Amino acid sequence: MFVQVIEGKCSDADALHERLDIWQRDLMAGAIGYLGSTAGVTDSGDCIIMVRFESEDAARRNSERPEQDAWWQETAKCFTGPATFHDTSDVQVMRECDSDEAHFVQVMEGHVDDVGKAHELEDRTAPLLAEQRPDLMGAYTAYHGDGYTTVAYFTDEASAREGEKRQPPEDLTAEMNAVMPVERYLDLRDPWVASAHV
Repeated sequence: MFVQVIEGKCSDADALHERLDIWQRDLMAGAIGYLGSTAGVTDSGDCIIMVRFESEDAARRNSERPEQDAWWQETAKCFTGPATFHDTSDVQVMRECDSDEAHFVQVMEGHVDDVGKAHELEDRTAPLLAEQRPDLMGAYTAYHGDGYTTVAYFTDEASAREGEKRQPPEDLTAEMNAVMPVERYLDLRDPWVASAHV
């Protein structure tokens, strides 16, 4: 899997949502290798868009389409400044899910010094979360440079907040905080989620 993370400040969430709807209607059919996307704007205007492709080559070919470039030139106007892009094929899937059914998405970002150790910790944490967090439908982590972006899909926000009270063992939590501390949370209360099959 290849993931592109796009971030910035959004001046008009409704306009951005409309631009994404236009992409799905007019451009998605021609995006070979497109798997899905998750996007949204927080209450404070922070925007994040995560697009999944089968491979880096598929993502590159999509970016090279003239209609894709034209679409982005218009979409970029929804941001108050330049958007930041992170591209990576280092993606760790914690649990597959039908993300289209998620009604709350939480994005966690931070830095990571040892990606191999982070992978190992996520592998150890996944079965515990599957057991303790029925509200957590699925998640994946995209590692880019010395940073990471984790996307977690929940049934709804109320269940997610209740589930937060059920933490992994303290030693595992401390290890996670040391290896890949969360430095930023983005709560998408109205997530825009789409998959290729839609």
